[in-house]
Amino acid sequence: MFQLPRSEAAAAYDAERPLTLRCACGQNHAPEDHGSVARTAQALCEDRLEASFIKALFPEDAVRRRFLRAVGAGTARAAIASVLPLGALQAMAQEKAPLEKAEVRIGFIPITCATPLIMAHPLGFYEAEGLKAEVIKTANWALIRDKMIHGEHDVSHFLSPQPIAMSMGIGSAQAAMRVAAIQNTNGQAITLANRHRDNRDPRQWKGMKFAVPFEYSMHNFLLRYYVAEHGLNPDTDIQIRVVPPPEMVANLRAGNIDGYLGPDPFNQRAVYEEVGFIHLLTRELWDGHPCCAFGASEKFIQAAPNTFAALLRAVLKSSAMARDPANRDAIAKAIAPANYLNQPEVVIRQVLTGRFADGLGKVQNVPGRVDFDPIPWQSMAVWILTQMKRWGYVKEDVDYQQLARQIFLITDAKKHMQALGMPVPDGVTRKFTIMGKEFDPARAAAYANSFAIRKSS
Repeated sequence: MFQLPRSEAAAAYDAERPLTLRCACGQNHAPEDHGSVARTAQALCEDRLEASFIKALFPEDAVRRRFLRAVGAGTARAAIASVLPLGALQAMAQEKAPLEKAEVRIGFIPITCATPLIMAHPLGFYEAEGLKAEVIKTANWALIRDKMIHGEHDVSHFLSPQPIAMSMGIGSAQAAMRVAAIQNTNGQAITLANRHRDNRDPRQWKGMKFAVPFEYSMHNFLLRYYVAEHGLNPDTDIQIRVVPPPEMVANLRAGNIDGYLGPDPFNQRAVYEEVGFIHLLTRELWDGHPCCAFGASEKFIQAAPNTFAALLRAVLKSSAMARDPANRDAIAKAIAPANYLNQPEVVIRQVLTGRFADGLGKVQNVPGRVDFDPIPWQSMAVWILTQMKRWGYVKEDVDYQQLARQIFLITDAKKHMQALGMPVPDGVTRKFTIMGKEFDPARAAAYANSFAIRKSS
């Protein structure tokens, strides 16, 4: 299999060098040195196996050319082969059901958490499913919520807790939302202003001001969990403000906040701008925690099930490509432009590859800084609900398991993954370890009441 060349491991985080893709002829020179995209595509098609992959996934010539132009032939080979086996691709191309709605609007916030949803656009995954997708950059999470409630977006990038709150009518009008896939796991950090370099002990953070992107976010719940484990009440000992991710760095620079638990690339952007440092990655609190999700309203799923399935297939294929570390450099190049993340490519590359400057004078190498495992484990939803209960967002008793089954569609996700030839794990729940403590979803109510620091205290 052809592999996407990795960046040199010893390169400094801000060293720029052109991304070199292996030519379709098999030699180590760039495709453009061998000839035009058309000749590169022809070289691919001369191999029956690779031609079947490409044609099954991209049956239209124009879409196929766009994909090859975007990533290069060498990357195309590696990416397609790493995502799906030939048989699944061919079956998928032959058995697609008619779409109820071909033109779809997809909302997203410009953060790396949305990588699978975003990259599916420039790489042609939506078009390969017969969809004319418009990916719409949206200013903040409240606007994402409102546009989904009013049907202005068909599907959306969500914070994982957001569809739960919306389905329960907490913080907004009630609207049944469903999580079809997790967009990313990990991929967050606590970033502090440079003036706090000598203030790394959370027990000393009383009176400090922190930002999170939204109340119903993993960012809020993980920040609360972290400071509470160090003896601070997040409701009384610190201030937590909602700040849209693109505004976090500016607020840190202006001194309006002391830090934030935010999504990337804005943790890395603070380091890039020399206004902050990465205190810790959230994978150090809970390795494999959910962050963002891909979902739709129950109304849309019922009205356009084939369209919804096509969207989910595109996102799942994109997730599979994004999970392969060999593809991360090329993905950074694809999603950095202004119509997507609008960030320096070097910043995106540091986040996706896990080789990054921490703002404290070191270059870290953490390959698991972000991952794109799409499985919407129901136990993730249960944990989120326990924290909503713990901090008073949910007042009444809840049926944790029932809500998790309704909102996190793990059965659907696994069905589509299996049809696409992707590995599918057993079960619908998993136990997790958060800051050294095991979370058992079967004992959710007891867990929610077990904390010494919570809203009722």
